[in-house]
Amino acid sequence: MTHDTIQPEGWAPAKGYANGVLARDGTLYVGGQIGWDENQVFQTHDFIGQMEQTLINILAIVEKAGGQAEDIVRLTWYVTDKKEYLARQAEIGAVYRKVLGRHFPAMAMVVVRALIEDEALVEIEATAVIRQG
Repeated sequence: MTHDTIQPEGWAPAKGYANGVLARDGTLYVGGQIGWDENQVFQTHDFIGQMEQTLINILAIVEKAGGQAEDIVRLTWYVTDKKEYLARQAEIGAVYRKVLGRHFPAMAMVVVRALIEDEALVEIEATAVIRQG
């Protein structure tokens, strides 16, 4: 096998996708994460709260693969409300630093009409490079 599927312990199983795939070269591909908890339940319908949970989910997958926040090399954000994202920059920055620290990988931001889960306000996918050995 050329890769391992990464699934944090205690998480409800992903249906039809993998939360993370770790290639043998140490590249970790984190599937799009949204603002629900490990039981796939939304604890908040607030953008900032969902963003925080989404980043926590990404970090949990990176850590399960043996990495840390500094190993994340790319984030692609999908948001449903451009105006809210722009209006809440200070809060976004504070929550981002709380979860991932002062590590800022390459990023892209895409505004979308909707996400597959109706309650989701943000989805973020990530790539990390986990040191091997």
